[in-house]
Amino acid sequence: MTTARDDVASELIAFARFLGGLPTLVRRRMSVREALAIVQERMRNRERNFLTVLERGVYANPRSPYRALLDAVGCTPDDVRELLAREGLDGALLHLRRAGVYVSFEEFKGTKPIVRGSLTLDTTPSDFDNPTASRFYSTTTGGSTGAGRRVQLDLEHLEALLPGRIMVRHVQGITGIPHASWSDLPPGGGLKGVLLQAAAGEDATHWFSARPLRGPDMPLRFRMATHAAIVVARAAGAKVTWPTYVPFEEAVTLARWANEQVERHGACTIHSSVSRIMRIAIAAKSEGIDLTGTVLRGGGEPPTSAKVAQITSSGGTFRSSYAFSEVGTVGSSCLNADGPNDQHFMEDHLAMIQASRPVPGFAIEVPAFCYTSLLTSAPKLLLNVESDDYGTVDQRPCGCTWEKLGFRTHLRDIRSFRKLTGEGVTLVGSDMERILDELLPARYGGSALDYQFAEEEDASGFTRLTLRVAPSVALPAESEVVDFVLNALDRAGGGASVAQSLWRKAGTVRLRREQPTMTQRGKMMPLDLRARVSVS
Repeated sequence: MTTARDDVASELIAFARFLGGLPTLVRRRMSVREALAIVQERMRNRERNFLTVLERGVYANPRSPYRALLDAVGCTPDDVRELLAREGLDGALLHLRRAGVYVSFEEFKGTKPIVRGSLTLDTTPSDFDNPTASRFYSTTTGGSTGAGRRVQLDLEHLEALLPGRIMVRHVQGITGIPHASWSDLPPGGGLKGVLLQAAAGEDATHWFSARPLRGPDMPLRFRMATHAAIVVARAAGAKVTWPTYVPFEEAVTLARWANEQVERHGACTIHSSVSRIMRIAIAAKSEGIDLTGTVLRGGGEPPTSAKVAQITSSGGTFRSSYAFSEVGTVGSSCLNADGPNDQHFMEDHLAMIQASRPVPGFAIEVPAFCYTSLLTSAPKLLLNVESDDYGTVDQRPCGCTWEKLGFRTHLRDIRSFRKLTGEGVTLVGSDMERILDELLPARYGGSALDYQFAEEEDASGFTRLTLRVAPSVALPAESEVVDFVLNALDRAGGGASVAQSLWRKAGTVRLRREQPTMTQRGKMMPLDLRARVSVS
């Protein structure tokens, strides 16, 4: 039996290996030509790469949940090869999905067992870890239940992400210009970003964080990992900067940085969440700073028309992005976009099919995205794993550089059916559902039908999380109720604690006295994620 002490020792050994291999990574200096060759090779060999992932990470791993699912339907490696030859990669994945070889969003998170006929598997998120990862540091995803999903960022995986990262910057015309990220310390993705930037040969990187390195809510293990990684990278010659603390209310710091870089170099780029990018744009306008020449790249939440209009009114150019921790970049902004959230699917390292699934609490179904890993370096191996995102998938001719490179699949109107999003931080609904169903009624009275969260945009385009409370419930001051909700998230730990810390600073959560909304069939969804512009 593995003990907690064994797990800590194993992780420390792995992190020591990570630090030992880090100098090689940051000295990599991969060129655009080399990156393009790697990406094109991956595109040509998607089916072969898929088979390699299955053979090494699934069939060779008796503990893999995917192995159990494949065995349950009698699917051997030879059967998979026959499927690929007959139906192609997407067709094979659809066939496996219909046979029961898939993992739902809840099953992947370990909140419900995998049940397929007589097969029942009780899993945890770590059961989906890549068994070959050996040189990693461990972080967690931004949205979670409890302690969150641990993601191992392996050195091999970081190097595998390099070609795609370099191609994104090349296609968007931002190679070689000053770059800044307003992305957080671990468990956020800021450290990974600056290390990859160094490995890509982009030295002019400035790292800003909305959380201080020595802040009271910064876990010691992440503080030490950040410090050690930066020291090692700088000793290896990488021009990696220490993170500069910039709270939300000081977004003008990044606007001034952009203005200075454009004056010196003619252009620059900033990457952050959509809401934070919008904060920079608003701060720039209030200070009379023109962001013309600045490419503002935003992800982490849907870039709605209202948000994009606020951003581009500053003079900057907006580019959307779509990524998640388990796999890296999923989509990159179309240069001839048909709407604010039109992405080219990064099919060199991922496959994706759609499958209809019900939305909890609503009598509707959505075409959820189901992802499959095509690289053996992925920290989490995915085989028809359902994300909580859905949207439109098509192959609309657009004429942009991505299409010319062979990336013809578009993902549009991407939204989550399970998560609340604010300031680039996402939170899985089950944390909020417990607060709505149990904690708020116990504290203030009423029932679960009297409380509901809604994800909305205010008149300025910022995402707000509005707590709707039925007028019949007697409440104290609004601030007390909001504090109660945020404190409950803090006690939940993991990603929930990170979310409340940032939401508290940004004023994301607010309260409104109104009856929770119902569906046409008379049902109430605890989390109303149907975006709309708030009237207040």
